[in-house]
Amino acid sequence: MNQKNSFDLDKCFKDLENPIELFKDWFNEAKKTEINDPNVFTLATVDANGIPSARMILLKSYDQNGFVFYTNLNSKKSSDLKENPNASLCFHWKSLLRQIRISGKVSKVSDEESDAYYKTRPYDSKIGAWASKQSSVLKNREELIKLIGDFKKKYPNENDVPRPDYWSGWSLNPNSIEFWLDGKNRIHQRLKYIKKDKNNWEKILLNP
Repeated sequence: MNQKNSFDLDKCFKDLENPIELFKDWFNEAKKTEINDPNVFTLATVDANGIPSARMILLKSYDQNGFVFYTNLNSKKSSDLKENPNASLCFHWKSLLRQIRISGKVSKVSDEESDAYYKTRPYDSKIGAWASKQSSVLKNREELIKLIGDFKKKYPNENDVPRPDYWSGWSLNPNSIEFWLDGKNRIHQRLKYIKKDKNNWEKILLNP
């Protein structure tokens, strides 16, 4: 630590130099306690005019290089990310009274990685990726239902649905990761990692 602790950090923070290892530990705990979707997070983006947007997304993979999620490349979130690659993620696990905030820049994942993940999706989800013009105006629900039916006729083989060119993934490479733990009387504990270079992080404590 680069500053003297005024209190002992809770044991769940551990003493790790790499925040990805601590994220892995907390994420695995969340998988045991969260009723639904422990991999859900809020994605915050900002468009070219500086207008922010936030929405709930599912994390599909992560490693030392980034946190990966998939979406329609013509969606609002993707439009924002194309204009401004800076973004933030926020995981909140109510069952654990823990939160993780991650900031960094995104880049598009490779076609090979997108293809590999797309193949693991359920048939109806693959068809939905073709049928939904995400974030565009929908006249009525029937319009979407018809498109779903049309694409099921076009791709009847559940094991042979190609990935649309406009559907891919984004990877957020973190430059800071903050771990938050609920505290009595709102005296929370906050441990922040700031990336110094590719393999080194600085650790600091923050006031609640």
